[in-house]
Amino acid sequence: MKCRACREPAVIDIRRHNANFCAEHFLRLCRDQVEKAIKQFSMLEPGDRVLLAVSGGKDSLALWDLLLELGYEVDGLYVGLGIDGYSDQSATYVHRFVEERGVRLVEVDLRADEGFDVPTAATATRRVPCSACGLSKRHLFDRHALEGGYDAVATGHNLDDEAAVLLGNTLRWADEHLGRQRPVLPARHGFPRKVKPLVRLAERETAAYCVLRGIDYQVEECPMAAGNRHLGLKELLNDMESRSPGAKHEFYFGFLERGVDRFASAAGTEDDGSVVLVGCARCGAPTTGEVCAFCRLAERARAAEPVAMGPTRRRR
Repeated sequence: MKCRACREPAVIDIRRHNANFCAEHFLRLCRDQVEKAIKQFSMLEPGDRVLLAVSGGKDSLALWDLLLELGYEVDGLYVGLGIDGYSDQSATYVHRFVEERGVRLVEVDLRADEGFDVPTAATATRRVPCSACGLSKRHLFDRHALEGGYDAVATGHNLDDEAAVLLGNTLRWADEHLGRQRPVLPARHGFPRKVKPLVRLAERETAAYCVLRGIDYQVEECPMAAGNRHLGLKELLNDMESRSPGAKHEFYFGFLERGVDRFASAAGTEDDGSVVLVGCARCGAPTTGEVCAFCRLAERARAAEPVAMGPTRRRR
């Protein structure tokens, strides 16, 4: 197996590109794909200050490394979710990356700083754990980006993630979500700009990038994600990809080219006054009601007894 670029021994094959790459040219491919995504969708400009939502997993750490390689000023934001064992372990990988590269990290601990954790919030509100987690993280990312004067919030969503979300939204014909599933959401109505520079890279590629760059990361799945519908959709897409390499890319980027604009009005992404936002009476965050969803969740979770989680389970 030879590298397409230099004919030296290859370390990875990328079937959707019908090519193999040595370590040097694979790392270059990853940088090129991230840079292409940033330019293609006008995600970032030179000099932008970026706040990266970092979890300790391969995607967010790979993205941090790639953005630094491309010359962007990037600080990390880590949210401790209070999931026994798992959260502390994830934090160690983030701290190791920060120490090795001398970058800045902002840390938030849900229990210490907000008075609740994800297991308790999920139980108290009867939400799916991933829903309580996602709501909390989005609120905190927005808050810290605005308070810190950052130009954009970056997340490590890769091609596999976006294709799985798109499949789920299409199966339910979730018009509002389909209209907002873009690699960039501009700053508006009190929300910071959101960008996803990894959309041209698959999950397998971010994992390989970390291995080749010597980036240690959390390989275990979150114990509260067991049975998550998103993971099942990823398995379906993986089977499709194995039969038809490039299927995920064609599905997602075809939607961006020909479908997403059709749902813009349903998502309220057009500045036509169809969505009226006001400041939350408690925290000031933009919301459609008097009190935002995060404050309502936090109120119920703070009043509940803490819920302990068992040990994490290793990914198969």
